[in-house]
Amino acid sequence: MVEISVLVGRSSLPMHQLLRMGRGAVIPLTASPNDPVWVLVNNHPVARGDIQLDDDKISVEITDEADVFDYLAGP
Repeated sequence: MVEISVLVGRSSLPMHQLLRMGRGAVIPLTASPNDPVWVLVNNHPVARGDIQLDDDKISVEITDEADVFDYLAGP
């Protein structure tokens, strides 16, 4: 069995700020709503994709192979 994850964005914050967060806290991401997402399999980038919304369902349309160097470079 493999684990598939979708990475929508990234964020960096100081540990003390993270520890103070509670329910309802908002973590800003380095992404906008139309940015492509990363598709990870067992924490390894394998593809890029676009979020698709269809009524109450969310899916990811695969658009490209992953470039590991782009993934490691971050936003």
